[in-house]
Amino acid sequence: MFLAVFAIAVIITLGDTSIPPGKAIYDALLPGTEAAAGYLVGGQVDAVTLIIAVFNGVIYGFIAWLIFTIINSVFKKDKKQNIQQVVNVNISDKNKDATVK
Repeated sequence: MFLAVFAIAVIITLGDTSIPPGKAIYDALLPGTEAAAGYLVGGQVDAVTLIIAVFNGVIYGFIAWLIFTIINSVFKKDKKQNIQQVVNVNISDKNKDATVK
């Protein structure tokens, strides 16, 4: 669940970096690093855009994972099973005499 939402959020954010909270986190954690905006990662994606996309992917992926976990635990069916087993032990007379002594 986390990886699917992470990938979707990264792809969407690569197209539009104004999606919150990625830009706000970037500005808070890395102030004054807008000079890296000209650096291309892989020759195609701006470094700042990629960092913002990863921040958004992690945040939205974590939120989706948390919601999935909570819903799964609320609707989880009780999987306990009551198993009754009868064990019959047959002791022959020969062994019974040998063990009693």
